[in-house]
Amino acid sequence: MSSTEARSVEEIVRERYSAGARKREEALCCPVEYDPKYLKIIPEEILERDYGCGDPSEHVRAGETVLDLGSGGGKICYIAAQKVGADGHVIGVDMNDDMLTLARKYKGEMAEKLGYDVVDFRKGRIQDLALDWGKAEAYLADHPVRTSEDWDAFENWCAAQRKESPLIPDDSVDVIVSNCVLNLVREDHKRQMFAEMHRVLKRGGRVAISDIVSDEIVP
Repeated sequence: MSSTEARSVEEIVRERYSAGARKREEALCCPVEYDPKYLKIIPEEILERDYGCGDPSEHVRAGETVLDLGSGGGKICYIAAQKVGADGHVIGVDMNDDMLTLARKYKGEMAEKLGYDVVDFRKGRIQDLALDWGKAEAYLADHPVRTSEDWDAFENWCAAQRKESPLIPDDSVDVIVSNCVLNLVREDHKRQMFAEMHRVLKRGGRVAISDIVSDEIVP
């Protein structure tokens, strides 16, 4: 795949899911049934703009730290929050601003309904869980990249951030969940993505992935 084609795939995914965050898209993914008792307190706007293909939250336990890769509008995170309880922690990572806005919109309301605040949404690429893109964008706003020297400075800043202030620290997560997102990562980034998942998981940690798999090459 050429760099132009790869960028086009990323742009298409971003545009499609941004549109899905603003208005429900019926054919974006698959019908899924969830345990209705966990849906009662979740706002309808989140429920109608969720595009999963399964329910990996079934594998979450009380008191755990949960990482949701590609958390979208936050549905799985808010289900997981009910399961982990006040002693747990749920982190959603997504790169789509529209989805993050939707998820964060109800964070206070959900904390009030639950009686505790354990959900955190962070901006980042799931194949690079060390770089906080919220901080990176703030850096770029103050230090625009106009020259090759600017780019080198940004890369050096990113390297320091990954080491000193990672988005998700090493050995910090009990269980990783992901709902119909990993297949959207570029093929040449998938090895790095799984290496990052291994980095952030505690010893004995678990991964619960719901995704779409094809046994034939997709044109």
